[in-house]
Amino acid sequence: MSAPDSPAGEPAAAPRRRSKLAFVPVGVFALLAGLFLYQLASGHDPQTLPSALIGQPAPATVLPALEGLRGPDGAPVPGLAMATGGDGRPRLVNVFASWCVPCRDEHPMLLALSRDPAVRATGLEIVGLNYKDKPENARDFLAGLGNPYAAVGVDPAGRATIDWGVYGVPETFLVSPAGTILWKQTGPLTPQAVSQGLLPALRGAVAPAR
Repeated sequence: MSAPDSPAGEPAAAPRRRSKLAFVPVGVFALLAGLFLYQLASGHDPQTLPSALIGQPAPATVLPALEGLRGPDGAPVPGLAMATGGDGRPRLVNVFASWCVPCRDEHPMLLALSRDPAVRATGLEIVGLNYKDKPENARDFLAGLGNPYAAVGVDPAGRATIDWGVYGVPETFLVSPAGTILWKQTGPLTPQAVSQGLLPALRGAVAPAR
């Protein structure tokens, strides 16, 4: 017998609709899993998946300096000042925090890049964007591990990182001399990411036009 005031057959149709909807999360999961497996099978690092910002102008970013941070010459390390359109030199923007364990893991890579004569010859400037950190903790972090940054801007509220599309730390962006984002690493820098991603993009950015 049909339910009162309901068209015949509707009680049976509703469960069928619910059963179809139950497969939606399964389908989404299968799609994401397939994408991940494809990246592994094709040799791509899942942390270097394309970013919507690649090929776009880097956001203009002006952040105050990390108070009390000084360079090897004793002079204060400046804050971050990046204008739209770049300033004629490539920049590597590294988002870091003292409380971030992967930031400690990748730090030797940044130090090695800052000291590499071939990298220095490109004019690359490595700058830090200190994310939601305490100044004293950030200073201790760099004092203990070394400072690869020519400039460090502090973003205690995380507002600037929203413009950069940052989801977490660490993240690293290569910006061209003309101010365009060329490459991005989500998560810590690795030897593979540097050799296969960063350095080729850097060489392309500074290669003379033909």
